[in-house]
Amino acid sequence: MNASVQKIEFSTSLFSVILGTSGLGYAWRNAAHLWHFSEWIGNCLLISAVAVWAILIAILLRQLIKNRDRLRQEFLSPIAGSMPALVGIATLVLVPAANIFSRDAAWVLAGLGLSWHMVFAIWHGGTLWKGGRSPHHASPALYLPSVAGNFTAAAALGTLGYVEWAYLFLGAGVFSWLAIESVVMSNGWQTGLPEEHRSLMGIQAAPPLVCAVSMLTLMPAGASKIPLMLWGYGLFQLAIGLRLHGWLKGQKFSPSYWAYTFGMTSALNCALKFAAAGVTPGETLALPLLIAVTMFVALLMIRSIAFFVNGSDLARCAS
Repeated sequence: MNASVQKIEFSTSLFSVILGTSGLGYAWRNAAHLWHFSEWIGNCLLISAVAVWAILIAILLRQLIKNRDRLRQEFLSPIAGSMPALVGIATLVLVPAANIFSRDAAWVLAGLGLSWHMVFAIWHGGTLWKGGRSPHHASPALYLPSVAGNFTAAAALGTLGYVEWAYLFLGAGVFSWLAIESVVMSNGWQTGLPEEHRSLMGIQAAPPLVCAVSMLTLMPAGASKIPLMLWGYGLFQLAIGLRLHGWLKGQKFSPSYWAYTFGMTSALNCALKFAAAGVTPGETLALPLLIAVTMFVALLMIRSIAFFVNGSDLARCAS
């Protein structure tokens, strides 16, 4: 293998691939309902997301047995230490997909995802309360355990019909988000993210958009203006990210670029749900967003496949 090829070690950040793939899958299913065409594109994407999840879970279990020290370093890292939350988030994101085909499978995924989310988010939150961290470590990754995890838990429970329980998690996510955002933005304005972590900026737009999607799971799209307001704030964050396109590209391509897809696919699903409810901004933006996000995720898939094929140690983790 060429020495210039970057080796990839297993990291829980790889679970972000599932967020983008499943998010686009839900979008194509929503588009199929809106414009009356086959759901096969969305279903294929969701099946792919489940397959990737199963592979990564198998590798994670192997790492827990054979390379526990490497995972411990990730869990204790001041920046990467938030990433293990993606294991629970990715599992919970798949609950609506599983529910399409099997209620029992959806319950299994919900139980696994909620268990990981609760244990990890509470443990991680406790480590933050102990202090001893530099303000420079306040990156958007901090949203994952207590914000994104709670929002996806709410959406999963809402899908299964437990709306009142879902609102408990939604509230935990909203107030955690409000508490963390000023810290993250203050650090960004003062010091910025180092080049190797700039892809984490993709998470910055996710909280309002994932919150909006979760709320739309619990209520009809036209029942409240709050999800529409959240969608607007999320689109504004994405517009800032587009303005920083050149600066963000300073980070060499890696699978960490999938962090951008969580907010983008959530914005798209909001647009499609608003369009289905006859909300004018949704009707206007649904198709352009579907085209743009699909192209972005497709390009990301192609580049990621090439990245892995060109040489990595990841395959050996499963062997």
